Amino acid sequence: MHRPTAPRLARLLACAAVPVMLVAGCSDSDGGKKSSSNSATPSASAPAKSSATPPATAGKYAKVPDLCKALSAKTVENLVPKVKDKKGELLTGSCFWNGLDSEDTDNQQFRSVNLHIMALSGDPNMGSADKRAQTYADGQVKKATTEDDPKDVKTAKTAGIGDWASTVTTTTKKKDVEFSNVTVVTRTANVVVALKYSGAGYEGAKSPSAADLTKDAQAAAKEAVASVAAANKK
Repeated sequence: MHRPTAPRLARLLACAAVPVMLVAGCSDSDGGKKSSSNSATPSASAPAKSSATPPATAGKYAKVPDLCKALSAKTVENLVPKVKDKKGELLTGSCFWNGLDSEDTDNQQFRSVNLHIMALSGDPNMGSADKRAQTYADGQVKKATTEDDPKDVKTAKTAGIGDWASTVTTTTKKKDVEFSNVTVVTRTANVVVALKYSGAGYEGAKSPSAADLTKDAQAAAKEAVASVAAANKK
């Protein structure tokens, strides 16, 4: 058996060393970690994409005031003389006051106030809190122009109350008594205030006109808007 010659032995040793050299070329300088230049390995620092639905965003105001305390006792007495209950009657989503001033039997006057306040939050699919509040306010205006089979319907944009406001006046009839109604709908950021003020003359007395009621209704709505801001400072 012949021993391998020196040149042949050198070639065999060189070939045996090739795999070791290739493996060494895939390692970084510390000898244990894979090279960062390997494009098949994703970066550990890359943030994962989330497929979750974004959460609803809160609006400027997180809460609404106590509905039956949003108007002062003085305001209630001014709007509703001889009010049955100054504290109001808490209904679903609103507070209601009413009263009949019958001291003058020839001029018996009925008045009522219904105050509704709603706060809305943002929704990823439906828009920001303010946008949703505006949509809700528009719905309240439409409701005021259609409920109780109204007549003489008029709607007017109203400045100086909240971020947006509209006043709706109507006349309606219940049990042969004609009522004049004023509904002030206003939005302050993400909160909607809807105040309905109604009046009627009983036993043949003349009912007030919508114009007679409008100024007081708008002043009361402005007070309710201020109560929203006050409630969120506490």
